[in-house]
Amino acid sequence: MKLTVRGRKPRVVVIGGGTGLPVILNNLRASGADITAVVTVADDGGSSGILRNYVNVVPPGDIRNVLVALSRLSDFEKEIFQYRFRSDDHFFAGHAMGNLIIAAMTEMMGDDIFATVQKLAELMQVDGHVYPVANTALVLNAEFADGTTLAGESEISGVGKTIKRVWVTTLDGSKPAAVPEVIDAIMHADQIVLGPGSLFTSILPNLMIENVRTAIQQTPAEVVYICNIMTQKGETEHFTDADHVRVLNDHLGGHYIDTVLVNTERVPADYMDRQRYDEYLDQVRYDFGGLRAQGCRVISDNFLRLRDHGVFHNGSKVVAELTKLMGRPRSWDANEYN
Repeated sequence: MKLTVRGRKPRVVVIGGGTGLPVILNNLRASGADITAVVTVADDGGSSGILRNYVNVVPPGDIRNVLVALSRLSDFEKEIFQYRFRSDDHFFAGHAMGNLIIAAMTEMMGDDIFATVQKLAELMQVDGHVYPVANTALVLNAEFADGTTLAGESEISGVGKTIKRVWVTTLDGSKPAAVPEVIDAIMHADQIVLGPGSLFTSILPNLMIENVRTAIQQTPAEVVYICNIMTQKGETEHFTDADHVRVLNDHLGGHYIDTVLVNTERVPADYMDRQRYDEYLDQVRYDFGGLRAQGCRVISDNFLRLRDHGVFHNGSKVVAELTKLMGRPRSWDANEYN
């Protein structure tokens, strides 16, 4: 189903990072929307973290995956960009080819990551826009329930404490600002989509940039949160869907999540490969009352996709609901949406 808004493509801004974002973007392309993907630059783990530490570049992994998701190149050309060197290739071990290309092009273009991504988007025939949320690498900081603080995404998720709040700084400790193109996209969007992705380490790092938070508060667009299916170790243990929304609203400073998509289909017992997907814990519990208390329109359905002994969102069903929302008023009816 394709929609137009006042005779043009609907403008959809998707904000996040991690592996969940490309699942939505792949399917959103087919809806005919004018897509802008806003991608976190606070990742400091894996290949991205190594390149960030040894080369003056923002973490490229999430940017790489989003570029591929929106690219019109052939599957083989995209596979080259995604190819990850084997562990016995000692110097390049674990690095994705696309990460190296992004690092090299950033250096070629005078460390201007935003310009680099725009040039790559052109070369990769990207259908839409890919915007790093800031033009410099950011540091994620967290305060825990016990009052202690810690810096660094991988350290925060690995320490095993309950997170109270997060914020971001630049490498020198100053306040970051999003590039103007990000703010302009949010303010002129018809729909803002948050997630799916790690709540504290993929979604909130974008929203905690001051001018991004202000734009989310002021945008006339509907703000939609795609709630995670599983809780995550070191971040959201024992969380309900209402807990996820509460954390987002607390960080945004009010009830700014208009609509939430939640999966209500049960994950089969013993289906998930716990060694391969070791960061996931239990299924997120459904709390309709808690969501309604926060003023959310709730769309609950079977959004589950089981693949390779892992649990994912069914991208086509999620995007079908996002598309329907563009033709509906923002007021809601509990009988229709629950």
